[in-house]
Amino acid sequence: MSKPAFPGPARLDPRNLEAIFHQALAAHRAGQLDLAASLYRQILSHSKKQFAPRHLLGVIEGQRGNLAEGIRQISKAIKLDPNSADAYLNLGRMQGELGELPNAERSLRKALALNPASTLAAGNLAAVLRRLERHDEALACVDAVLAREPNNVIAIVNRANILFDLERFGEARPAYERALGLDQNDAEAWLGLGATENRLRNPEGAAAALKRAAALKPGSAEAWLSLGHAFETMGRHEDTAAVMDRALALNPRATFASGMLVFARASLCDWSHIAEERAACLAGIRQGDIATVPFTGLVVTDDPAAQLKCATLYAQAVAARRPEPLWRGEHYRHDRIRVAYLSGDFRDHPVTHLIAAMFEQHDQSRYETFGISTSPADSSAEQQRVSAALAHFHDVHDKNDAEVAALLRSLEIDIVIDLIGYTQGTRPGILARRPAPVQVNYLGYPGTMGTPHHDYIIADPTVIPTEARQFYAEQVVHLPDCYLPNDRARAIAARTPGRAEEDLPEQGFVFCGFNNPFKFSPEIFDIWMRLLGGIEGSVLWLRNIKGKASDNLRREAERRGIAGERIVFARRTERMEDHLARHRLADLFLDTPHYNAHAGACDALWAGLPLITCVGTAFAGRVGASVLKAAGLPDLITTSLADYEALALRLAREPDTLAAIKDRLARNRLTTPLFDTARFTRHIEAAYATMWQRCQNGEPPQAFAVERLD
Repeated sequence: MSKPAFPGPARLDPRNLEAIFHQALAAHRAGQLDLAASLYRQILSHSKKQFAPRHLLGVIEGQRGNLAEGIRQISKAIKLDPNSADAYLNLGRMQGELGELPNAERSLRKALALNPASTLAAGNLAAVLRRLERHDEALACVDAVLAREPNNVIAIVNRANILFDLERFGEARPAYERALGLDQNDAEAWLGLGATENRLRNPEGAAAALKRAAALKPGSAEAWLSLGHAFETMGRHEDTAAVMDRALALNPRATFASGMLVFARASLCDWSHIAEERAACLAGIRQGDIATVPFTGLVVTDDPAAQLKCATLYAQAVAARRPEPLWRGEHYRHDRIRVAYLSGDFRDHPVTHLIAAMFEQHDQSRYETFGISTSPADSSAEQQRVSAALAHFHDVHDKNDAEVAALLRSLEIDIVIDLIGYTQGTRPGILARRPAPVQVNYLGYPGTMGTPHHDYIIADPTVIPTEARQFYAEQVVHLPDCYLPNDRARAIAARTPGRAEEDLPEQGFVFCGFNNPFKFSPEIFDIWMRLLGGIEGSVLWLRNIKGKASDNLRREAERRGIAGERIVFARRTERMEDHLARHRLADLFLDTPHYNAHAGACDALWAGLPLITCVGTAFAGRVGASVLKAAGLPDLITTSLADYEALALRLAREPDTLAAIKDRLARNRLTTPLFDTARFTRHIEAAYATMWQRCQNGEPPQAFAVERLD
């Protein structure tokens, strides 16, 4: 039998206490925590007023994860020696780990008062102050450490982390790089650098840094998650799925991981485990996990209650401590109502395609308009059009959330319209600072923001029926007809390409589905393949999709008995007018249920291509119905997938019926509300006026409907 590393405890005798203490210390240093704790307790059972054993017993409890007991023991020790800087340091560390931040701050400040040279106390205090979002004080603590130890890597990384929190990414990057210059194996520095590169819109640089972080710390779910964000930004869905598998293996409840996996698989049209993966993500949302970002929540489920919970959880997570409001009830006295449009999409993007003409139609005698652009300036015709249409245009892509919010407040904006929502480039921290009296969720994101600082969501009676208002954190404003703006002057190229140019058959029915592939599902694909099977010579024409997604779709077609070549992928076009013109080659647009075509539905109808839809439960799945009603084509709305399939089959088999619908669409295009830009603008201005007047009267936001103008 091997001998124990340490002999058993000596007979308890006051003369043996010192020997037992040294034995306990040796066990503690060797990591034999159970033996050390037992020995410390033996000493304390004989003499309760022993500071060192009490203090070190508390340290062991903290090492074991018994933080509350560790705090209790060290608090007792401090009563025995109130001048021990180390005891206050360890107490503050544990209080911080337990989330008792005010207590941790007091303890660490006491440790520093007793030992002003303690870089450990200063570093830990900085970490606590960072969590309390008192960043200036945290920086001062870190700078005090660096003044004494300029090459202290931990302090340098802490400083970079604080700068990251302050959204001073241009300063955080060189700080992380400095730390890595001193220690190439610091996983936290690589992780911070990768997160910073993500925020600086350099996903390639982010991926390179995060690969190093994951290699150094393969057990870190956070490293794999951040790497997944970089891959997702680059559209590398296969890589995203692979690293999300790693993250979920490490932590099945890892923040955002479940949703990122679902979105990656959906974008790849890899449906091998999609039902289970969606169910797992939805279960996470329902049990209160931050399982996904809200945008992916729209893909995961069409349950509006679950979407609200998803958005609310996310909003609470990104704004754990709400900043002080910049607007505090002041009344502005302007000649015109100041309306600011906040967007990262003032470029060649569907949001701008839809709304630019509305900007041009604004009544400049009543509204002073501002564009607040969070994406870098480009030379696109779309951005030039927006900047010309709005009275003022501010490029704020290089400003952090606090700076953008301060700009809105300094401009005394009456109403700020959030056109970003939870889409790519989301900036929830701007409106969280309450820079304007009225703050509105509109157009960019088809769902609730789940925040207390978005006062209204602009919708219509179809996308948010009155009985569904309970699922929106905002007050719901109903516009007449359709909530979507449109441009009745959009150009369509005069030349229609030949079918051969688009790899379409010269003869045969063309079903069109220019939707993003993440909106596809096995259920709708089953229907589409049955339609191809029922209509000889027909094809399904999808948007430009490359790589694994196109291969997977053709493979799925083959599994359903349809030749893969009968799925045709559109070539890429540079000009929107050419894209609109080629819609003429198709016979019928097949909408995706659950998450409909939005701008794409308007494109099809404007180009003269009829669309059929199946109305869903939540906002994103009801837009097709709203668009068709406003275009005077309610008969193309179905309420079940069976009816959707039957209608598509009937129209494909009855060319005269389909031709009559196309004729009706051509007649309706300029006479029905969908493309009446001027009328729509008057309606939305009436909504703004009501919001503004309620605020002027000191009344809280309240749901209302805008009366239809003749």
